[in-house]
Amino acid sequence: MKQGLIVFLNGTSSSGKTSIAVEMKKQGDIPLHHLSVDQFFQNYDQFIDNTYPDMKPTRELEANVMTDILFDPIVSLYYSTIKLFSEMGLNVIVDTVITNDKWFNGFYDLLSDYPIMFVGVHCSKEELTRREQSRGDRAIGLAHSQFDYIYSYDEYDLEVNSEELSSAACADKILDYMKSGQEYSAFKKLSRKEVKTS
Repeated sequence: MKQGLIVFLNGTSSSGKTSIAVEMKKQGDIPLHHLSVDQFFQNYDQFIDNTYPDMKPTRELEANVMTDILFDPIVSLYYSTIKLFSEMGLNVIVDTVITNDKWFNGFYDLLSDYPIMFVGVHCSKEELTRREQSRGDRAIGLAHSQFDYIYSYDEYDLEVNSEELSSAACADKILDYMKSGQEYSAFKKLSRKEVKTS
């Protein structure tokens, strides 16, 4: 049994990745499993809220401390789940935002030898801001802060523009590429990033 394909949708918050993933799952030709990093964080939050409803911290933590203690391990678990699904022969749609070199290297070290279709999901800064304002559940400017890092890659197996195409049309374009038998080579051309330590 061959490993499942990892469809890595690379785009900022509000770029349309989740909507595209939902549309991809609607078709019946190719079995697909949607793994969203947001669900991993939401499930953890629900576990804490439900298990310890009366918990009241007596200290405030800086953002970097929270990241080291909690965010990094959850992201690592998310990557390991992607690997597990692929090892089980399941095709996975990866719906996440990798915003720093440490998280990129974690993904690269664990999954670079696996079959990965690297898809750029593009959208203009102006449209991203409009979507953030319309959604109401994202901090305004979040996508802008991610933009340069997320779109720093020179090559993808395929690129879609969620501003020009509907989510369904983007999904169809990705699925057509999957069915075409073309090689997935873009991610394998990348290399680990040098993490700067202060």
